[in-house]
Amino acid sequence: MANSGRPPHKPTKELKDTAKRLSALGVPHEDIATRLKISADTLVKYYQEELDEGRIDANAAIAGTLFSQAKKGNTAAAIFWLKTRAKWKETQVNEVTGANGVDLRISWADE
Repeated sequence: MANSGRPPHKPTKELKDTAKRLSALGVPHEDIATRLKISADTLVKYYQEELDEGRIDANAAIAGTLFSQAKKGNTAAAIFWLKTRAKWKETQVNEVTGANGVDLRISWADE
């Protein structure tokens, strides 16, 4: 009896390069699979390495640019870097005083 299913997928260098490039650009896996004319499951089965490398390479390139900008004095880049990489955060302190700066006295009804 002949096999009526599709032939097994054969990844080529061209398809691998396309998967990696699209992954680096942030294209969702479902769209990459559509572009390669395969299912999302087949994409992950045969192209997981390219998907991972594309994402990692893109993030590293952008991080390098951000780091370079922060070192050159770009304040926004430096703040973003410190908030995301060094876990810095902004805090806000509100002080409440009464008229003329007098401390407020709070009393509870049952005191």
